[in-house]
Amino acid sequence: MNRRRLAVLAAGLLLVASISAAQLPQLRGGSRGGGRGGAIRWAQPDDFDGAFVFCRLAFETHPWGNGGNWSVDYPRADINLPFRLSELTTTSVSRDGRGDFTHVVVTADSPLIYRCPFVMMTEPGRSDFGPSEVANLRDYLLKGGFLWVDDFWGTSAWQNFADQMTAILPPNQYPIADLSPDHSLFHALYNVRRVPQIPSINFWAGTGGATSEDGWDSAEPHARAISDDHNRIMVLITHNTDFGDAFEREGDNHQYFLTFAPEGYAFGINALVYAMSH
Repeated sequence: MNRRRLAVLAAGLLLVASISAAQLPQLRGGSRGGGRGGAIRWAQPDDFDGAFVFCRLAFETHPWGNGGNWSVDYPRADINLPFRLSELTTTSVSRDGRGDFTHVVVTADSPLIYRCPFVMMTEPGRSDFGPSEVANLRDYLLKGGFLWVDDFWGTSAWQNFADQMTAILPPNQYPIADLSPDHSLFHALYNVRRVPQIPSINFWAGTGGATSEDGWDSAEPHARAISDDHNRIMVLITHNTDFGDAFEREGDNHQYFLTFAPEGYAFGINALVYAMSH
């Protein structure tokens, strides 16, 4: 797993300290190559060619709880973040036969998840993993896999996620811990000085610019992690914030783009660089 990560991370990364809107010309129409909806692009063996491939985790949900489902932000975030990775670094990013950035969907019990150096999971507030998914996801993570969990808000969603992770990575051995500002993930490429609270574009527009989607219960954004025995992050957790919308919806509103895209992409690119180099 680590060798595959290093293979897709180019040797020379752009040596820059911060990211600005001037570095990110806004994507027209919100994405390169498509919008919401359409057929799900399930992973196939031929999708993995040695370059970076964006993998998204699909999962079952409870009928109760707080949150959406796995497909929130799909597929535009899955297209836009790799596009920015190709723009802002010299990482080799996979493209399909039409020239579009390769993004795929995997399940936790799929053997193809082992081909993913990075997996994105959104809206885990109602996630419900079965026994085979628990066992395979644990094995993937302990063998060097990287999972970024994003876009869930408040106490109820957090508790469901923590309960699910307890079965996958027992907290007595693999506790969830807040990342300190000096952690290397915050400085993998860009110097990220805080965890921004990024709301969904609809919440932000509908409330006149508010950012806490669950009011007092989600007032503080967090970046947390579960690390392995060598202190390498296996699971990156961004709670009370929605980085996925900064990627997905950057082309839908220019002010939203200016407000949230620079910090969102700085953190997102750092997460990808960290995932592929640790």
